[in-house]
Amino acid sequence: MKERLDKRLINLDGVAASKIYQKIAAIDEFKGWFKAGLALSPHILGRLKRSVVVSSTGASTRIEGSKLTDTEIEAMLKGLKVNKLKDRDSQEVAGYAGLTNTIFENYEQMKITENEIRNLHKIMLKYSEKDSRHKGNYKTASNKVTARDGEGRVSVVFEPTEPYLVPAEMGYLIEWAQNSQKESAFHPLLIIANFILEFLSIHPFEDGNGRLSRALTNLMMLKFGYRYIQYVSLEKIIEDNKAAYYLALRKSQQGRKTGKEDISPWLNFFFDILSKQAEAAREITGDKAGEDLLSENQVKVLALFDARERVTNKDVAESLDTNRDTAKQILNRLLKLKMIKRTGAGRSTGYIKVKM
Repeated sequence: MKERLDKRLINLDGVAASKIYQKIAAIDEFKGWFKAGLALSPHILGRLKRSVVVSSTGASTRIEGSKLTDTEIEAMLKGLKVNKLKDRDSQEVAGYAGLTNTIFENYEQMKITENEIRNLHKIMLKYSEKDSRHKGNYKTASNKVTARDGEGRVSVVFEPTEPYLVPAEMGYLIEWAQNSQKESAFHPLLIIANFILEFLSIHPFEDGNGRLSRALTNLMMLKFGYRYIQYVSLEKIIEDNKAAYYLALRKSQQGRKTGKEDISPWLNFFFDILSKQAEAAREITGDKAGEDLLSENQVKVLALFDARERVTNKDVAESLDTNRDTAKQILNRLLKLKMIKRTGAGRSTGYIKVKM
């Protein structure tokens, strides 16, 4: 298996490999530039991280069929009571939020091992009544990936690893990742991308493989030093590109174990979403690390909320003696930083301050 995992990275088409390495270089350039401690205050970092927990939880569970909105999830998590988690969506949301918090707070001490992965699966399914039997345990029955067409017909789109082979294949996969990192055999992002693709192809658990793969991506990114991922939701970007996600995954799984694997569709998609995440993080933190996060006018606008519960674009324009376009730009900046929230729509649009 090690040779197969190595081979599919080594044998990338020259043109495809060149494009992939260009994307990696751009992501690494931002990683090197990003200095959260200099550009963002602890209060804003905390607010952004809490917002990402909500948006990541919402996106990752909706990809798998949940119907809860981010607003509903935020309200639910604020008043979380385990005995009230009666429906499946709420149980899965509470579990994924707990998993994300666990990773964000403890990633430095965590290691990519079988025991850790199984423990993360257990945390993710902590509240899921239907999964109580198998959480934290590898699958014992085949779990073919199926799709339903517009007329309700179900077809098999991918056949993962059979249950009796899962322990061995997971062991080989983790050993490959550990050795590749130790030997610097491949760029860290290539190790992550290859690991996640193979994890999804093994499909080691009865349920929750997609959600866990996204959480593992976050964990591995943090372990390799991409700290900014705590402040921009990768899951939300995947949700926004869900069709492309499944298309790239299926294309790259088609030749699995045939000796003719082409994983470039997955790699291109994976690095495209990582590039979008880095760009979003750049927008949030501004163009120059070390500069004050808020301009003088942004501070003045934020102060308006101390005197008023709700502020409008007109209020900002009048307070700063400026035009409404400038006022809108200031408000949008505060929105990106999760310092205010928009309420209403159209002429009734207003803004309220986000409580710490």
